Amino acid sequence: MRLSDKQAFVADIEKQHGQRLRRFLASRLRHGAADVQDLAQEVFLRLLRIDHHETIRSSEAYLYTVAFHVLHQHVLRRSAMPEAVEITALIDEMESAPQSDPATQVQTEQQLEELQGALAQLSPKAQAVLLLHRRDGYSLEEIGAQLGFSRAMAAKYLSKALLHCRQRVRKE
Repeated sequence: MRLSDKQAFVADIEKQHGQRLRRFLASRLRHGAADVQDLAQEVFLRLLRIDHHETIRSSEAYLYTVAFHVLHQHVLRRSAMPEAVEITALIDEMESAPQSDPATQVQTEQQLEELQGALAQLSPKAQAVLLLHRRDGYSLEEIGAQLGFSRAMAAKYLSKALLHCRQRVRKE
């Protein structure tokens, strides 16, 4: 199939169903409204990869099937990423706190001690993953390669470490 035929096919689908597709995606993304345009574009790119578009019986049904798969993959990718934690914000807040107030300075030192205590309770692997990721800015793939385990294992250690630190700092 020629590229112009594919482009005409996708342009026609976008014209007929594009607005409803974006509403469909937005209704299923709770906190990712900014991702709607990217996901819609991914759906249309996948439609461009179809070799024999004339075999599709219902372009609308096919569009929403592809959209559902794109959305599902997006949710899986998001769930695999560890949740951001307040630890970085806490450290930034502690560093930017005015040092002229003795009460604030004592509170800052206590929070740092709590955080250090939480880090000390982690396993060596979890501690290494957390520090490499948060302090040094390594990606999960880089951490896994450096420490000799998979990206999924690095994500697991990071999630456990973040959860532990969050619970420990909140409890204190």
